[in-house]
Amino acid sequence: MIDYETLRIVWWLLIGILLAGFAVMDGFDLGIAALIRVLARDDGERRALLETIEPTWEGNQVWLILGAGAVFAAWPLLYAAAFSGFYFAMMLVLFALILRPVGFSFRNKVADPRWRNIWDWLLTVSGLVPTLIFGIAIGNLFLGVPFSFDDSMRMTYNGGLVGLLRPFPLLVGLVSLSMLLMHGCAWTAVKSEDPIASRAERMMGWLSWLFVGLYVTAGICLAVAIDAYSITSRVMGDTPSNPLLKLVAVGSNWLADGALGGWACGIACVAILMALAAPVLARRKRHRTAFLASSIMVISTLFSAGFALFPFLMPSSLDPRSSLTIWDASSSKYTLGLMLVAVVIFMPLVIAYTTWVYRVLRGRINLQHVRDTHSLY
Repeated sequence: MIDYETLRIVWWLLIGILLAGFAVMDGFDLGIAALIRVLARDDGERRALLETIEPTWEGNQVWLILGAGAVFAAWPLLYAAAFSGFYFAMMLVLFALILRPVGFSFRNKVADPRWRNIWDWLLTVSGLVPTLIFGIAIGNLFLGVPFSFDDSMRMTYNGGLVGLLRPFPLLVGLVSLSMLLMHGCAWTAVKSEDPIASRAERMMGWLSWLFVGLYVTAGICLAVAIDAYSITSRVMGDTPSNPLLKLVAVGSNWLADGALGGWACGIACVAILMALAAPVLARRKRHRTAFLASSIMVISTLFSAGFALFPFLMPSSLDPRSSLTIWDASSSKYTLGLMLVAVVIFMPLVIAYTTWVYRVLRGRINLQHVRDTHSLY
């Protein structure tokens, strides 16, 4: 039987994998929705662009459901603190995610160009809002979230949506936005034909440099301007969860002093290299390899943030002692063990089914076929 401390580390990695799966699989959906008016210039092109994601976007959101469910079951204190602290931000994300399928369904119900123009703008919003807010949420983790626990483990949150919009989180939000827009272009290049694919290739080049510039700037800010949290008491990785049993100091460096700060820097270098390589590969018409590079960029970016934060899951700016770490925010050993068995059984099935779906739906969307087909309606 795996010991409690190891189970917590395993589940920290699994949550990262699930969130990375969502970022990769649903990230290009969000990026394409946000760029629908940029990559496609007329109604036929926009129909073709939407058809690159319409058959699979619902399946891609399984990763979000798995991630949220895993946080609820494996890290209940984190789930409670996050969904309370980021409540209004998450409501905006939820409304945007609901708006996307509505837009897919209603856009083509009426042939009026004004009707379709409105839904194209709403689809753009449905892609931009979640992409930006996810990054803002991660940025706020490094600064600390204004929550605390009393001796009875009752949580207090002292903040709101506007309080999340601080300079550094906004910078991280722009990193997230540029990253997923580029990822959307990479998928567009795989699934579309010219002229849409050519536009995506060119835009990937611009977005890659934008992402690298913003990402490096965020890293410099994190290294020189953001105070880090560190545990100053003995770490007890095999005891029942209680965040108030530790001592936390503020004032160290996330990258230089963090337990996995060196790993975070190494992974960040991988993200930068993949971001620069992807558009080069796309221009050489190696679109699938470019998409793979873009996916590695997304995964590396997310893991660089997670490794920099380790062992913290959600630091507290109100009471550093209340900060949630992987050692004091998890479910019981039995729960983590039972869920791990379920993951071992069901995650390969999810991956196998997803692989089969994408294999069946492989190939490019033919723009002329889309124009001819929809001209009948």
